Amino acid sequence: MSTQLIQVIRAIGQFYVILIIVYTLMSWFPISGVAYDAYRVLASLCEPFVAVFRRFIPPVGGFDFSPWVAILAVQFGIVPLLMYLVLAVVR
Repeated sequence: MSTQLIQVIRAIGQFYVILIIVYTLMSWFPISGVAYDAYRVLASLCEPFVAVFRRFIPPVGGFDFSPWVAILAVQFGIVPLLMYLVLAVVR
């Protein structure tokens, strides 16, 4: 049971990382129509989390590193912490 829950946590973490990457890539190009609607949905899902890092990490040379730091936080901070908590509760 715990291994299945850990796999679900990993999958959700990977999915959120993909959302942040797509959101970041879409922000680099002018978009309109249905793509703009998709961008707004991604912004509503990703921007609150990315904004936390944007407060502490200023843009460097016009490039915003906060989405990449957010990805690192998900992959190396949040997901492992959740997996540890699941294992601690199950044991």
